[in-house]
Amino acid sequence: MKSVSELTDFYYKTLYPKLQMLEKERAQVRSRVLLSSGFIALIALFILGMLLKNDVVSFDAIVILSFLSMGIISFVAKLLLQDYTKAFKQQIIKPLIHAIDPQLHYLENNHLDQRKFEASTLFSVPDRLSGNDHISGNIDGVPIEFSDIHAEKKHKDSKGRTSWSTIFRGLYIVTDFPKNFHGTTLVLPDTAQKTFGDLLGGWFQSHAIGRGELVKMDDPAFEKEFVVYASDQIEARYILSHTLMQKILQLKNKSQHNVYLSFKDNRLYIAIYYDKDLFEPTLFSSLLEYKVAIEYIKTLNMTLGLVEELKLNQKLWSKR
Repeated sequence: MKSVSELTDFYYKTLYPKLQMLEKERAQVRSRVLLSSGFIALIALFILGMLLKNDVVSFDAIVILSFLSMGIISFVAKLLLQDYTKAFKQQIIKPLIHAIDPQLHYLENNHLDQRKFEASTLFSVPDRLSGNDHISGNIDGVPIEFSDIHAEKKHKDSKGRTSWSTIFRGLYIVTDFPKNFHGTTLVLPDTAQKTFGDLLGGWFQSHAIGRGELVKMDDPAFEKEFVVYASDQIEARYILSHTLMQKILQLKNKSQHNVYLSFKDNRLYIAIYYDKDLFEPTLFSSLLEYKVAIEYIKTLNMTLGLVEELKLNQKLWSKR
């Protein structure tokens, strides 16, 4: 698989003419978004002024007007960004993916099936799931697919008003795992121990309902960052070898975000919480800036490099 430096060379040497054209389009779209946002804000202020003049304004009216204005601004911005976003994904992201492996399939408007999101049991069942940038194929003979996912839960208050909260937002990956196993092993960020300390955090960990048995691993660095639950303690240790624990730690450090893993039905599910869409074009930063380019490149390289990084293409372990 191509290295980050090779992909960076490809980004600038091969895609640069397209980047220059898209950079002009970005500047134009940014101006339109700023102008339309300013115009909508002025209308909202005018309406607020009229309400104040007629002494009919209330706190609820201000809140409604604010949310309505933000909603209209968001909708208009999304419309203005559509063509620019599509061009960026087709002219930049798709060639980058094919530079890694021409056999990979990329569908910008698709995402992983909700059943695959739920199958991992990493998160609660969402009431609404959306996403984009679905990539699938084989790396060194190992099937892998991933996409941006935004999973949400629906809530209703005492007045019947609906709101949504995020369960997960980020990169969601599904691939085969070379060890045969029968149960479920979950690897989660160790937030309890970091928040409440060893004693109280350990109590919360051991009382996580519905997660399975708490499994203590013999790697202090891994234990500091992650907590493991499993349906079978022996099987969890069979899956999580010392080498694999080191690789998972490296993945967390490389992504610099919370990482969740589920080993179930001979598959590995990986969720990396980014709280944003990863392959959307920037609007307020130049596409020609190195820091912008390298973020797309590193994310793709890291994700597609998981097969190699976690040695998923080496079916060396014995079968049970």
